[in-house]
Amino acid sequence: MVRVMMKPSKLKKGDIVGVIAPASPPKTEPLQKAIRFLEELGLNVKVGKSVHKKYGYLAGEDKERIEDIHEMFKDRNVKAIFCACGGFGTGRIVSRLDFELIRQNPKIFWGYSDITFLHTAIHQQTGLVTFHGPMLSSDIGLDDVHEATKESFQQLFHSGDIEYTYDKSKLETVVEGVAGGQVIGGNLTLLVSTLGTPYEVDTKGKLLFIEDIDEEPYKVDRMVNQLKMANKFNEASGIIIGDFKNCVPKKRERSLTLDEVLTAHIASAGKPVIKGFKIGHSSPSIAIPVGSLGIMDTFEHTLKIESGISEVENR
Repeated sequence: MVRVMMKPSKLKKGDIVGVIAPASPPKTEPLQKAIRFLEELGLNVKVGKSVHKKYGYLAGEDKERIEDIHEMFKDRNVKAIFCACGGFGTGRIVSRLDFELIRQNPKIFWGYSDITFLHTAIHQQTGLVTFHGPMLSSDIGLDDVHEATKESFQQLFHSGDIEYTYDKSKLETVVEGVAGGQVIGGNLTLLVSTLGTPYEVDTKGKLLFIEDIDEEPYKVDRMVNQLKMANKFNEASGIIIGDFKNCVPKKRERSLTLDEVLTAHIASAGKPVIKGFKIGHSSPSIAIPVGSLGIMDTFEHTLKIESGISEVENR
């Protein structure tokens, strides 16, 4: 059950922030570059114990990655937690998280891709607003990182509505209308993996956003069809289609296009739908708060979301 919405306190220069790898291990050099970026923002960085560990495709064993999450939330000196990268592994640990510990120690939690499972579970179990934002190693650590990607971090220092308009990227209306509600969602593959679990994504009356990377149209077809059959589009107030990077036919000579797949399954719900948002595995990668109230207007081609932070410091 979703609890009352709770926003974390804003950051200020001099704050300590934590870096963890709850899924796969990050590349060392890009991560170091990203840590320098955080330091240039005036932040002091505390790196989790399992960040540089490797256990197959995981950044350490499950218990080690869980301990890092718990330690960062427990440490009152740490004001925000940034995930180094995605990959795979959060679904393995989510059922062993101490959600009461997280609820009692609300703070900024930031990442995307495989982190979607954690965003969904943490918000629905505690009410904490989290941030679907660019990764340290795989985004900020790149040589050609977009300035708008870096700028996304400023929403953690200053409260104020996040406004996404046509000038940020070309937005296209799929189904006309105006819709509002809490903004939830993330990576399509991970959202589908929540179905049938205690952390199944709840879309009732909410703005659902989806994105993905490297999935062929036939695989996207399977996943959006599953969300449709699970009634997730019908229950949502509106749908926001983010970036689907490299989601093009590769193996099959004959294929539906990505647009044909998405339109067939999502438009049939009759809810307002806009596509073209640079949210997810894109450049720029625009951060948005998960759980904050938003409103989308297909006639104006706009998405406005309340700030995900509180001006009042949490005790």
